[in-house]
Amino acid sequence: MSHIQSVRARSVWDSRGCPTVEVVVQLSSGVQARAIAPAGASTGAGEAKELRDGGHRFKGLGVDRAVQAVNEVISPALKGMLIADQPAIDAAMCLADGTPDKSRLGGNSLTAVSLACLWAASQQADLPLWRYLSGSDEVGLPLPEIQIFGGGAHAKGSVDLQDFLAIPNGATSFTQSLEWVAEVYHAAGKALTQQGKNLGVADEGGFWPQFGSNEAAIEALVKAIEAAGFQPGRDVSIGLDLAATQYHADGVYHWRSENKIFDRDQLLQIYARWVNDYPIISMEDGFSEDDIQGMQAMTQLLGHRLQIIGDDFFVTHASRIKERAEMGACNAVLIKPNQVGTVSETWQALKAAKGLGLDSIISARSGETEDVSIVHLAVGWGVPQLKVGSFSRSERMAKWNEGLRIEQDLGRTLPYPRKHLFPWLSKP
Repeated sequence: MSHIQSVRARSVWDSRGCPTVEVVVQLSSGVQARAIAPAGASTGAGEAKELRDGGHRFKGLGVDRAVQAVNEVISPALKGMLIADQPAIDAAMCLADGTPDKSRLGGNSLTAVSLACLWAASQQADLPLWRYLSGSDEVGLPLPEIQIFGGGAHAKGSVDLQDFLAIPNGATSFTQSLEWVAEVYHAAGKALTQQGKNLGVADEGGFWPQFGSNEAAIEALVKAIEAAGFQPGRDVSIGLDLAATQYHADGVYHWRSENKIFDRDQLLQIYARWVNDYPIISMEDGFSEDDIQGMQAMTQLLGHRLQIIGDDFFVTHASRIKERAEMGACNAVLIKPNQVGTVSETWQALKAAKGLGLDSIISARSGETEDVSIVHLAVGWGVPQLKVGSFSRSERMAKWNEGLRIEQDLGRTLPYPRKHLFPWLSKP
């Protein structure tokens, strides 16, 4: 048995050049492990609250207070605890925080500590993290959802929708998935450059395009899939992160890039037409985080032929997943550890989704780092899909590359992609 000897935090930098929290856990056995908290740009109101410094320095985004919270409050609370008892570690932190939203010590502080403790436990057991989590269970690699174009809060509203994603549903391995999407990504970039529509790179590494409309971005992605030599829908399909909370206010949905306003029914009809006209197999947060009726209607109308994901709608909270999914909203859940703050609570959210028959996707954030924890969570917990961002920038590629290493290390694996995903695609 090994115990926690110390927990130390420092301020490091994320992919947007903003401060974030890194934590190093030292065990009595001499084992050391570390983890870094990510940060989101498009965040749900129900997420665990980050602890930031405020003021003018770093636009108020400094994390000196969070570092202090780890070093002066969390570290003494965890000293001497068994590293293998993750639920007790996470419960002790939540107790020390004492708020429902982690606002006293900061969700960023708790996330970094919780993940660092998990890494330390796996290293103490002399196991890769994914194997430590899976035990003797047979595992496999997740199917990636990879951003090609970035919009919304990730690209200063150049288009209203947040992510235009390539999903290589026809691939037969993780390696092949990445190879196929690499071809699509480069084909898309070449076309944008030729057309003079490439404004740069968005937060998650996707191209930052200047299109005339949101639908034009979907059309461009279809053409990129074709230009790369693949059949849209059969080989590579499209996923959309609509992030509708970002364009919802006063009961209506406003696409500012097109100066168009829709009510709930009008927006749903647009989504339905897109599903008919394009090889779209997944949509995320099609209505705002509090528009339960909208998500219910979307699931009822399109759930038999579309993966309908809740992100801000669920914010990785088990109770919220149970309450809203039981009302008929969504058939899949996005899982983000820092939305809820600890590994144990993330696991509870995943179990709640599985218990209700919902699919799950482990996701990174727009403000990311070289930390690869989520890849191991996806493999070890048997999550069938992984959303990291695009196919560029080192904080994204670190995660895709970690998946390649795990795939090479695995022996027997679960089918790829998982047979239950997108069942309507196999129907005649």
